[in-house]
Amino acid sequence: MSRTKPHEIVERALELSTADGCVVIADEESSANLRWAGNALTTNGVTRGRTLTVIATVDGGQGTASGVVSRSAVTAADLEPLVRAAEAAARAAGPAEDAQPLVTGTPASPDFTDGPDETSSAVFADFAPALGEAFARARAGGRELYGFANHELVSTYVGTSTGLRLRHDQPNGTLELNAKSPDRSRSAWAGRATRDFKDVDPTVLDAELAVRLGWAERKVELPAGRYETLLPPTAVADLLIYQMWSAAARDAAEGRTVFSKPGGGTRIGERLSRLPLTLRSDPNAPGLESAPFVIAHSSGDDASVFDNGLPVPATEWISGGELARLTTTRHSAGLTGLPLSPAFGNLILEGGGDRSLEEMVASTERGLLLTCLWYIREVDPATLLLTGLTRDGVYLVENGQVTGEVNNFRFNESPVDLLSRATEAGRTERTLPREWGDWFTRAAMPPVRIPDFNMSSVSKGV
Repeated sequence: MSRTKPHEIVERALELSTADGCVVIADEESSANLRWAGNALTTNGVTRGRTLTVIATVDGGQGTASGVVSRSAVTAADLEPLVRAAEAAARAAGPAEDAQPLVTGTPASPDFTDGPDETSSAVFADFAPALGEAFARARAGGRELYGFANHELVSTYVGTSTGLRLRHDQPNGTLELNAKSPDRSRSAWAGRATRDFKDVDPTVLDAELAVRLGWAERKVELPAGRYETLLPPTAVADLLIYQMWSAAARDAAEGRTVFSKPGGGTRIGERLSRLPLTLRSDPNAPGLESAPFVIAHSSGDDASVFDNGLPVPATEWISGGELARLTTTRHSAGLTGLPLSPAFGNLILEGGGDRSLEEMVASTERGLLLTCLWYIREVDPATLLLTGLTRDGVYLVENGQVTGEVNNFRFNESPVDLLSRATEAGRTERTLPREWGDWFTRAAMPPVRIPDFNMSSVSKGV
């Protein structure tokens, strides 16, 4: 099977199907990675894999049922049992609440019958020498670098019994770099997202981290409380990604989320921010390209297996500060009466500002500058209250200058509430969400100024 082209696997699975409808998704995955510690490479590797998902639909007197089975390392002998397992799951299931006719009419991808794209260690051809230079600079500067670089390429083939033949190639790269003082008393972090590692320079990140380690030479203890706080793009991304994961229209219409209107309905049309913020997704956004059609391996609040192959348009979720859209499938759009707005593969926030984070620091009389957030968890879905911790550097800003590093905090905030209180959004730039980087990396965000960010307690974490 490893020598069989993915499109041939899709076609064979469709031929084997005896169900009323069938969707087959083949994900051809490859990855390459580098890891380092103490200014030296430790490991590197390359992996390959294939996952096959078969979705069978069976019509009945009470409605259409669906069955989904996914398996990796599928051999030729496994293919028919996999199809039969999906059909058996569909026949054993009750009618699917999200049942819709399988999608038709989407033009076939011209490269559907081509072999998958693959990554390899060659993706690091320019990056690796620059990393070696960063090691040398760090060694000379008395700091140690730790981290990893990972590049993945997934070629997804979608075929359906209604004739869809679609393909999408998704490259995804992440770079995370930690700098530490030799006694481990100081730590700083920087991360980047990339499609091909041609636009990331580890020496630039090392220089940035050297400055932050310098800031941390002076320690200042602060109590819990509300502080004017500058959130860097990575922290903004982590908060707004979680917000969008909580933005399913059906949940809002049924009164279960922060986007539910008291008394019934949703908050669409309501102003969420005094700033002219626009939160949007666009599968064709330069550098953030994502699948232009729905790829759904399972059904949930914001996805339906019946929608596989449905076009994904550019969408404004918040427009000029007003809530404009919530995520819908065809089923939930029909239930709520809201426009069809499929889930997204990237997220972009624009606030009309053009100042960098450094320029925003320079205009801060007294406040905190964060590096990143982590261990973010939901406390209250009705308000989308989240809690989490700061990490790898919280810095005190006084009279436009960073004057030292303060202790870490636990925070309690709702991203929706933060949008309403934000007083400035800077220049939007591509960023790597640190907390959600394993699941979502295609984000562009501005730094944001919050006048009263709630640091609810002191944390001893680093």
